[in-house]
Amino acid sequence: MSKRVFTEGTEHIESTEQHSQNHAVIILASGLSQRLGQPKQLLVKNGEPLITDMTRLATTTNPQVIVIVIPDNHCLIASTMTELANQYPTVQIVVNSQADTGMAHSLSLGIETIVALETTSIDRVLIMGVDQVLLDEPHLTALLAGKQTVVASRYHSWQRLEKHQNRDEKVSDIIGLPLAINYKLLRQWQPELIGDKGFRHLIRELSADQIGEIDNDQLSYDIDTPEQLAFARKLGWLDS
Repeated sequence: MSKRVFTEGTEHIESTEQHSQNHAVIILASGLSQRLGQPKQLLVKNGEPLITDMTRLATTTNPQVIVIVIPDNHCLIASTMTELANQYPTVQIVVNSQADTGMAHSLSLGIETIVALETTSIDRVLIMGVDQVLLDEPHLTALLAGKQTVVASRYHSWQRLEKHQNRDEKVSDIIGLPLAINYKLLRQWQPELIGDKGFRHLIRELSADQIGEIDNDQLSYDIDTPEQLAFARKLGWLDS
C-alpha cells in the first residue's frame, strides 16, 4: 500500500515515515454520548467537527489506514465522515449497528477491517478515542516510538484534577487510550472483545516489561458531561 503524507514540511515527513509507516489507526467514535446529551463527535474545535480534527491528527502519524468506527443511523456524522474519506484515501468508515453494546464491539469491527486488508506490513495499531480534546501529535509520536507490546497513555481522572478534590484522597491513575499495541496480539484478543468488556483486563495480565506508559495529564480532559463541555469551552479548548 502506498504511503500518503498529509503534513507540511520535508523534515517532519521524514521523521514520521521513519517511525510510523508500519501501523494502522482505529478511531473509536461510535459512542452515543448519552450523558452529554449531544454527539461529542460533532462538537466543534478550530471550526470543524471534533471527529474531523481527530482524524487529521491521526493522519500526521502517516498510517497505512485509518479505520473510523461510527454509530448507525446518524446522518450528520456519516456525512462528515464521507467527506473525510473522499479527502483522505487512507480513511475507511465502519458503521457500528450495535453501538449501545459498548466499546468492545467497535474495536472488534475496527480489527476486522484491518484484517480484511490482508497486508503483512502492519506491526502495530494505534487506538484512539474522539473526545480527548488536548491530545496532540507529540503524544501519538511518543506512543508509536515505544518498543513494548503495549504502549498506553497514563493520566489522572477529571476528579483528581479538580481544585476541590481532597489531596489526601486516593484516586487511581488511568492507563488507557490512546495506546499503541502489537497487531498480532490485538488479533489474538479480538474474540474476547465483547460488549463493555474491552481489553483493559487483558493488558493487566501482561508482564510489566511488556507495557510502556507515556504520562500526559492533558488527556484527563475528555468530554462526557455538559459540565465538562462547558469547562472545555470556557478555556477555549472547544469552540462555543
